[in-house]
Amino acid sequence: MEDVRVLIAEDEREISDLLKKYLDRELYKVDVAENGEEALCMFDKNSYNLVILDLMMPKVDGIEVCRRLRNKTNVPILMLTAKDNEVEKILGLSIGADDYITKPFSINEVVARVKALIRRFLILGSDGHSYEKTMIRFKGISIDLKKYTVNIAGEEISLTAKEFELLKFFISHPEQVFTKTQLFRNVWDSNYIEDDNTVMVHIRKLRKKIEADPSNPQFIQTIWGIGYKFTGEKDES
Repeated sequence: MEDVRVLIAEDEREISDLLKKYLDRELYKVDVAENGEEALCMFDKNSYNLVILDLMMPKVDGIEVCRRLRNKTNVPILMLTAKDNEVEKILGLSIGADDYITKPFSINEVVARVKALIRRFLILGSDGHSYEKTMIRFKGISIDLKKYTVNIAGEEISLTAKEFELLKFFISHPEQVFTKTQLFRNVWDSNYIEDDNTVMVHIRKLRKKIEADPSNPQFIQTIWGIGYKFTGEKDES
């Protein structure tokens, strides 16, 4: 497997040095940008498998960096946020971040989340044969697990890595009801749900992209008081 490369965009040197030190131990190639403008330039020049992005950065803030990256890539983005800044957490997720973690953080938790995001991205985006079926079709939606693409009625839909994972999980378990905690455990690969807004925001974003009428969803159904399920008939052809 080719080298895994990570971009850290963080203006606090102590934090970026700590992250780089521990990610170097995982044998990742790690680059560090000290502001948003530098991060965007580095991303254009190099190929990365994951971006760790601080929300509060000089020149171009993390929200804008995330927005620009999402216009051209599905590479996973892990955002670093202030401890109690709920609005920015939700905003970051709504524009395409795959996950977030609050400061101060456990470095071991950051490394675990980074490894989970990279593992999923490499498996789903690889040319290997990690899945027996590389194409799933479900009620007009086609998911290509090999090319990491989604098509609805012949039109390719742009999803983030986490949105892709969420949709794939739902389609792989049709008509099964999941709580937000269960979705977080299976899609985010973590037993601890820090904030159930994480799941809600991603479901809202996914509905906007795959539902003809997001306010009256036909695919992702809300089961009040319990959670969500994906409904419809699977196309086996």
